[in-house]
Amino acid sequence: MFRLLIASITLPAILTIGMASLIAQTTAKEDLKDAKEDVKEAGKATGKAAKKTGKAVKKTTKKVVNKAAEKTEDGADAVRRKTNP
Repeated sequence: MFRLLIASITLPAILTIGMASLIAQTTAKEDLKDAKEDVKEAGKATGKAAKKTGKAVKKTTKKVVNKAAEKTEDGADAVRRKTNP
């Protein structure tokens, strides 16, 4: 009877420990998968930010160049007016 009692307690305990090990492996795999997805999303966000920054730089550069050209033209007109009365 004592053997039967020990066997009835030991077998479920062994199965429980085995299941815990299996669950831990599954959780680790899920964690790696989640980390992979997080890295992928971070890469996408970085790409979008770089693209947005590039467009802003292009727009600002164009404004600066046009403003400089305008001021150069204004200066050239002033010189023309002074030299040709």
